[in-house]
Amino acid sequence: MSLKLRLVVMNFLQFYVWGSWLTTIGAYWFQTRHWGGAQFGAIFSTMGLASLFMPAIAGIVADKWINAERLYGALHLAGAAMLFVVPTIDNPGTLFWVMLVNMCCYMPTIALSITVAYNALKTEGVDIVAVYPPIRVWGTVGFIVAMWTTSLLHLETSPAQFHVAGVAAALLGLYAFTLPPCPPRDTRHSSLVDVLGLRSFALFKSYKMAVFFLFAMALGAALQLTNAYGDTFLHDFGKVPAYQGLLTVRYPNIVLSISQMSETLFILTIPFFLKRFGIKKVMLISMVAWVLRFGLFAYGNPAELLWMLVLSNIVYGMAFDFFNISGSLFVEGQADPKIRASAQGLFMLMTNGVGAVLGSSISGLVIERCFTAPDGALQWHGIWLSFAGYALVVAVLFAVLFRHRHEPEGLRGAVAH
Repeated sequence: MSLKLRLVVMNFLQFYVWGSWLTTIGAYWFQTRHWGGAQFGAIFSTMGLASLFMPAIAGIVADKWINAERLYGALHLAGAAMLFVVPTIDNPGTLFWVMLVNMCCYMPTIALSITVAYNALKTEGVDIVAVYPPIRVWGTVGFIVAMWTTSLLHLETSPAQFHVAGVAAALLGLYAFTLPPCPPRDTRHSSLVDVLGLRSFALFKSYKMAVFFLFAMALGAALQLTNAYGDTFLHDFGKVPAYQGLLTVRYPNIVLSISQMSETLFILTIPFFLKRFGIKKVMLISMVAWVLRFGLFAYGNPAELLWMLVLSNIVYGMAFDFFNISGSLFVEGQADPKIRASAQGLFMLMTNGVGAVLGSSISGLVIERCFTAPDGALQWHGIWLSFAGYALVVAVLFAVLFRHRHEPEGLRGAVAH
């Protein structure tokens, strides 16, 4: 099996595990378990909480003590065990802690999968900007296949969705031990900083990297907004008589999967855009795409303006990929190879950790105080416009504050200078 195919399988299973339950755990929670909505928000907070510390810790361990592919496999096996436990839980409090442990196992594997792939590709002597995105696209395909599998097999409200995810995680955990070796490279212990593996935080000493990470955090908050409220937004159209029975209202999860389909296309354009325009312009394109994502949701509906909802989901692919995938390539080009895993973990911490927690908590307060009617109905037009305004402010500030000189020549020209 060729290296590219081996990495394709890894990426496919990586996101198949997540897609098997992420968009349908709400249906299981409310329709099968009949638990309350107040506690459900805590389940989604487990992703942000785990990302606050686990990617950084796992990156340090992989840089200093354990092969990244072995740590990657061990974490997936532990996560599989937690997923198999989920259907046996009969109270929401216990489920929170089990899902938190599961997320502590899963979230660092996203950064570790990038580290393993980049190391293997660099060992082969290939241009990762050109080669990695077509490999990573199969992760998004895995997420889509998982969503459709869960839906078509009618597992949205069934505990079997966690069994499917658990089997996939166990297979990936075992498969990881066959991946190309990615040994530790940072074995120095000359100071307390080296012992604790904190040298990746030295990236903040660079003005360019400090600004980059802060805006990565801001875009991480935007990603959390669309993940948290997209499905609920489409469901709420079912309360309007004119929209009841429409396909968009009946199958919102299928409609949202257009976003992942769009990802598969835009990932393939990343090599062209990065090499032609550089990281600053690519990130700016992402931020403008977030403005469109939220703005189109503000004015769309499932009937005559359905095209706006569809276009919003298509734009999402550009908004996500041009920030997430391009960002990881930029970090790879900036970081010392000895702290490669730690640097990717730091990127994950800022986006899926700090950004996600701030995005979910602050947006919840804003929605409750400013966009909730006396009868409890959510004023979606105002919600999405406020999110679009936030993304626009982020884009303007990034254009002014981020200083970057692009030299269009290979990986160094595309992401490092």
